[in-house]
Amino acid sequence: MKDVELRLVAELLKDSHRSDRELAKAIGVSQPTVSRMIGKLRKGGFIREYTIIPDFNKIGYHICALTFANFETPKDLQAMRKLVEEQGKRLSEIPQAVMIERGIGEGANGVVISLHQTYSDFVEFQQWLKQFGSLSKYGLHHFIIDLDDKVHYRYLTFSTLAKHLLEMKEKKE
Repeated sequence: MKDVELRLVAELLKDSHRSDRELAKAIGVSQPTVSRMIGKLRKGGFIREYTIIPDFNKIGYHICALTFANFETPKDLQAMRKLVEEQGKRLSEIPQAVMIERGIGEGANGVVISLHQTYSDFVEFQQWLKQFGSLSKYGLHHFIIDLDDKVHYRYLTFSTLAKHLLEMKEKKE
């Protein structure tokens, strides 16, 4: 990624609502250049979507949950393919989930980040997850965030990431 493209991505992370003209001024290029770069970045998959980050509490969510799962991997390759295919379809049905990924750490090989309006909704979500027990042995553990808490150390934002991207670029130069 070129330096000017990285700066454009950083500016979009800070506020994607700005016009191409405003973005051009911020990174020191022309508006048509910004428009072309955005098209190129979208086509290349660097930009997936433009969105907002709401105050989840104000729109009715009171719990954010990180659910860590440790699925036992079947020894049989055919069984593994069936497991991945079936789980992938069913996991995509979780309406509360904002992110579902494979990974490693905390004794887990998968994580679901989800939002819930009430504790009862979260319990129902846990029950829904238990359906995967018929496919594979697994264990779940959760980290619950009370979005009603008055103390917040850092809200979800991408402005901090934008600053970090630019700092990393400067260190490389």
